[in-house]
Amino acid sequence: MQDLLLNLASTVLALAFVLALAWVLIKGWRRLQDRAGTTDGAGDALRFVRALPLGARERVVLLDHAGERWMLGVTAGGISLLARWPLPGAPRSDA
Repeated sequence: MQDLLLNLASTVLALAFVLALAWVLIKGWRRLQDRAGTTDGAGDALRFVRALPLGARERVVLLDHAGERWMLGVTAGGISLLARWPLPGAPRSDA
């Protein structure tokens, strides 16, 4: 019985270590990705904001890119630009 409890405790401890390591690596990866997107002066990082499903394969998606927010319609047949507007406080890039 004591061996069973010892094995169970070591397994739980190993699982906790693996989960903590995965959490740290994911946080570090996100921080690295955020830093990579904001270090270029133009702020050209593409950032997903949210999506609203409208049907089985249709949705409206909001993205931030180059100081603007883009509203896209996504269907099985393609992607359409619905609207775009400048983000408040973001420098406007005229490209």
